[in-house]
Amino acid sequence: MVTAKEAATVTEPAELPTEDAAQFQRLQASLRDRWVSTDEFDTEERHIVVVPSLSLDQEELQKIEGVNHYEERLLFSLIRLRNPNTHLVYVTSMPLHPSIIDYYLELLPGIPSSHARDRLTLFAAYDSSRKPLSQKLLERPRLLDRLRKAVNPQRAYMTCYNSTPWERDLSLALGVPLLALDPDLLYWGTKSGSREIFRRCGIPHPIGSELVFNQQDLATVTAEVWEQDPSLKRMVIKLNEGFSGEGNAILDLRTLQPVAPGNAGHRDRVQAIAAAFTDLSFQCDTETWDHFAAKIPVLGAIAEAFIEGDHKESPSVQGRITPLGEVEILSTHDQELGGPDGQIFLGCSFPSRPDYRLEIQEMGQRIGEELARQGALERYGVDFIAVAKGDPNAPEWDLQAIEINLRKGGTTHPLMAMKMLTEGHFHQADGLFYTKQEQVRYYHASDNLQKPHYRGLLPSDLMDIIVAKQLHFNSISGVGAAFHLMGCLSEYGKVGLTCIGTSPDHAREIYDQVVAALDESTEG
Repeated sequence: MVTAKEAATVTEPAELPTEDAAQFQRLQASLRDRWVSTDEFDTEERHIVVVPSLSLDQEELQKIEGVNHYEERLLFSLIRLRNPNTHLVYVTSMPLHPSIIDYYLELLPGIPSSHARDRLTLFAAYDSSRKPLSQKLLERPRLLDRLRKAVNPQRAYMTCYNSTPWERDLSLALGVPLLALDPDLLYWGTKSGSREIFRRCGIPHPIGSELVFNQQDLATVTAEVWEQDPSLKRMVIKLNEGFSGEGNAILDLRTLQPVAPGNAGHRDRVQAIAAAFTDLSFQCDTETWDHFAAKIPVLGAIAEAFIEGDHKESPSVQGRITPLGEVEILSTHDQELGGPDGQIFLGCSFPSRPDYRLEIQEMGQRIGEELARQGALERYGVDFIAVAKGDPNAPEWDLQAIEINLRKGGTTHPLMAMKMLTEGHFHQADGLFYTKQEQVRYYHASDNLQKPHYRGLLPSDLMDIIVAKQLHFNSISGVGAAFHLMGCLSEYGKVGLTCIGTSPDHAREIYDQVVAALDESTEG
């Protein structure tokens, strides 16, 4: 088994000394008294430090256009400011445009935006380099000192996008607990760690290999998986720490039939697979085998059966493990995937289909309870593949778990947006979301609405277009569109949005209307 040390990000700081490890555990124990669910109206004094650092492999991150603006995705954390005595510190690599901050504050229901603004403090590292934000902060002792002075350390905690040794070191430097996974447990969120959790919980998942760290071993374990099921047509080669599908590649076994099990020996099969790696289908159009292969000794890789099917869905379930040790299901989604082989996360619809919604919730609950036994904390997500079987009009669904993400993800901020806008709650018994007025709401969301002719649009231009078409979220009707990643728009022609409707079709209709409005205003 790979160790937690090996499973951490490649740019990690030095191993934590014993004394610091003990101090971190003492800080973490204080979370029980400092954290309150966003579902509660909290009148106690709280101080929250939001560090939206994407502490992931920085080369892999560069495959995502506009990734330098993805620190904006946690701005929905400003929902905490609806609590009148909560103070929030939001830190970014580069300063956020004031109009973007104003936009989020104006979305807050039930409280004047000026009141919320007085309790929000913004800091920036003024560093756009390819380093995790948490690392940038640790390299700036004067900025750290200003952060310390901005909060009451006896009432504060820190939250982040994903947790690594950088975030743990930052927690220690600030003297506040970290509402996130202990980095020593990162293994359980890798591809190989996910498979082990699935085995422990009896969750169905594709056949696959153990974790390996060189090309020859990868060819060997790929051949062994094929030998377990000679009917396989394709396999997925996964970097152990890939994300958003960018670390996946497809091996087409149909081109290797002369060395298929039964046609050739194991050694010949391994050699043929090793040679075929140069022809993998990558999900990022700039990826090459040489670059991908260079990551294998660092991140590790596995081989896994590709799930075939004429009608497939990609549902996911999201949950959290609270500082009190409770496991809560937060949402389900049907994910929209793209890329050459349908491996790249593009967007999602809430909730997932009623055919399997409660089933994946139940599996997600079991997985969360096992993660809690291992000591995990905060957000987790489980991705599945659902293949329709039998009657197309009333299919049975074969559900296979694919991976666990121990971090916030692409489905986190849309749900936060709906909670912020509607003051509603998720009801686990039926998997639906109810507004404050107990009306059911649905959404369709995306991080990847991107077209060349959107380039040059400023956030204010976006608002002009959407308000003129009456598509912006309306707090009276409880439907409409809310936006994120607005910093990406001018340079990359890319924006994120969450479209809330009274039915799945209505939410998608609002999304299509937003796209049509932007197209009409920018084409020609």
